[in-house]
Parts: sequence; C-alpha cells; structure tokens
Amino acid sequence: MSNHKKIAELNDLCRKSMGVTCSLVQTFGINALPEKDQSQIREKVELFNDFSEGNDPYGEHDFGAIDHDGEKIYWKIDYYDPDMVHGSEDPSDPSQTARVLTIMLANEY
Repeated sequence: MSNHKKIAELNDLCRKSMGVTCSLVQTFGINALPEKDQSQIREKVELFNDFSEGNDPYGEHDFGAIDHDGEKIYWKIDYYDPDMVHGSEDPSDPSQTARVLTIMLANEY
C-alpha cells in the first residue's frame, strides 16, 4: 500500500471519528454558530466524499470544502509529532503522528 493511500485511510478515519482518533478544532466562526448548525457541519465533514484530482492532488483526503446554508466551510487535517510540537515525520505511521482536524469558515482561512 502506498503512503498516500495509507494516509488517506487514516484521514478518513479521523474525519469519521473526529475527537476520538484525532483532535478536533473548530474556529471562532464555527463556534459562534448555533449548536444545531455546528452539529450539521460536523456531520457534513464526516460524510464528505467528494475527492478528485482537482481538490485532492496527492490522494490523502486531507482537505475539503462544503456548503452550509450558503456559507462556504473548509476543513483540513494537519499532522504533528506525538508531542504536538513539530510536524510528523511520517503521517502514514499513527505511532508517529497526532492528527488535528480543523473546521473553519472559508473567510477564516
């Protein structure tokens, strides 16, 4: 299995179990929305599967854009070392990588 495919599988797991297999960060803009909207946005991120060469050139499933009530929302996954100090040297190795999923309003990017 290629590293990109393994990274994609780990990123999909992160999105589908956010807060369990990775850390979840919501920006101030997302946190300012009503709880119902926040929940709906998290569900859309979890179910996101619109990956293509145009929006996922490396096939790692680490970024996406969704629409929620006419508002563009971005999500992205970053890779850190287990101490969360530096970037991960090998995002395909869960023992060397702490994933952080960030959900933000597009204008916060």
